[in-house]
Amino acid sequence: QVQLVESGGGLVQPGGSLRLSCVASGDTFSRYSIAWFRQAPGKERDIVAAMSWSGGSTYYLSSVLGRFTMSRDNAKNSVYLQMNSLKPEDTAVYSCAADLRLVPGRDEYEYWGQGMQVTVSS
Repeated sequence: QVQLVESGGGLVQPGGSLRLSCVASGDTFSRYSIAWFRQAPGKERDIVAAMSWSGGSTYYLSSVLGRFTMSRDNAKNSVYLQMNSLKPEDTAVYSCAADLRLVPGRDEYEYWGQGMQVTVSS
């Protein structure tokens, strides 16, 4: 079992950047595939980016491709989401999630962080 704690959210102007962090504890972090999700009010939760535990498989939502970069540091039990060129439509609650499957489906992630607000507004 793994516990996840996110940080780094907040208010940023359009065109700005934020770096989200997710720190894991409780189990061997390198065993887990990790994803960043977001949910805007009135919308379904989407996978923004995902990375398998092996690092061999990555995924990005098409609307963030080229702007967001996900990375992980197993030595620090951490995963990051660097978000550049932020747009108002990126406003949402962002959460990290973990699962032992190599490539979990969107609804298969077992462990979740508490989520944090990211607001892109002038």
